Amino acid sequence: MTTRLNWPLACAFVAAALIASGTAVAQTVTDPPPSTAASHSAGALSNDDDDDAAVRPLEPDFALVNLPTTLPLPVHGGNFRLTHRFNGNLRSGTFGENATNLFGIDEGATIGFEYRFGLARHVEVVAYRTNFNRTIQLSGKYDAFHQTASMPLGFSAVVSVEGVNNFQDQYASALGASISRHVFDRVQLYVVPMWVHNSAAATGVTRDTGFVGVGGLVRVLPTVYLAAEVSPRVAGFVIGDAEYGFSVETRVGGHTFALTFTNAQGTTFAQLSRGGFPSSLYLGFNLSRKFFN
Repeated sequence: MTTRLNWPLACAFVAAALIASGTAVAQTVTDPPPSTAASHSAGALSNDDDDDAAVRPLEPDFALVNLPTTLPLPVHGGNFRLTHRFNGNLRSGTFGENATNLFGIDEGATIGFEYRFGLARHVEVVAYRTNFNRTIQLSGKYDAFHQTASMPLGFSAVVSVEGVNNFQDQYASALGASISRHVFDRVQLYVVPMWVHNSAAATGVTRDTGFVGVGGLVRVLPTVYLAAEVSPRVAGFVIGDAEYGFSVETRVGGHTFALTFTNAQGTTFAQLSRGGFPSSLYLGFNLSRKFFN
């Protein structure tokens, strides 16, 4: 299910969200002082400094494009995320034709709202709603460990359940993990194995799908990143092409903004398991704001 979007109103909404969040009472993540940034330039912490609230320069957000990262959230901290995937297919028509509808923005959008909360140390709970079939996804994430001087990888376990029509029908559950490693002080790599139960819920037949998302992020400037991901299915129910996406992302204090390009408009785990559309590319964005108490 999609909605028509008025572009001026969308711009006004984003501007209002930035202004409102900038004046929020909650304490917000800020850029680290130069000494701290230098000591954590590789994105890893020392063994004695495994602090969930610490700025991780190579992990600006909780999602790469769609796939989950290993970025932790401190106890009682919060994060709001807004996702847009515009409906205009950039691979359909000429450049001029795409320009007339502002590269798909005039075609409406699939929109999602997410809030995550740090329930306990290394434990996050997440509520996400997208207007695609009015889907609500409830999930949890356990950040088991992070990359340090003695730990070569970061590892987070993820579990979720989602349902369409405001969590009333076509339930699908997912279990997986996000595994990360930084290299060369500028590159963060991810492997995200995921199993989704009832991935073909809309057909009325119970099927499962396994996919392994892989992706990475390159820090090209202190607060500017290039990211890419792909999620090939490795077992079970498979339709469409493997989901893929890439983005240009910037971080300003507690804000992150990513301009995304994907072949799918789905953003929940079950939607990602169903893949993307052949010969399709959609403009979109992710906008998030961190709130730490």
